[in-house]
Amino acid sequence: MDTKDREILRTLQSDASLSMSELAERVTLSKTAVWRRVRDLEEKAIIRRRVAILDTEALGFKLTIFAFVSTSQHSDAWFAKFERAVESIPEILEFHRTSGNIDYLLRVVARDMRHYDEIYKRLIREVDFADISSTFVMETFKEGSALPI
Repeated sequence: MDTKDREILRTLQSDASLSMSELAERVTLSKTAVWRRVRDLEEKAIIRRRVAILDTEALGFKLTIFAFVSTSQHSDAWFAKFERAVESIPEILEFHRTSGNIDYLLRVVARDMRHYDEIYKRLIREVDFADISSTFVMETFKEGSALPI
């Protein structure tokens, strides 16, 4: 990956809706060269997908929750069940396995506390956990998805 590839990635991270012509103009390459580079970055899975980032509050999701999940079960079968449950709940936006006292971290969005309670109850109905504790975001000061390349 060279400096032009990095420039393409930085530009796409700020606006993935750019046409190849617009992107080529911004990175000062030909449209064909940019198209070829973007295709190569996609084939290498450096660019995994291009998305629109939506405003959660404008769409009615007023709560962001980090749920800390602990379990005493670590079998493949238990994890498969947990993974299926998480995948079936669209409000769970992120799912991470972590080190330390907490086994998994979930980032969840909800319309309000009642909605989160429904999500929580659905999750615990489908999977057995040792503990789930939740922290509610009161205010966000920095949010982003752009990598520092």
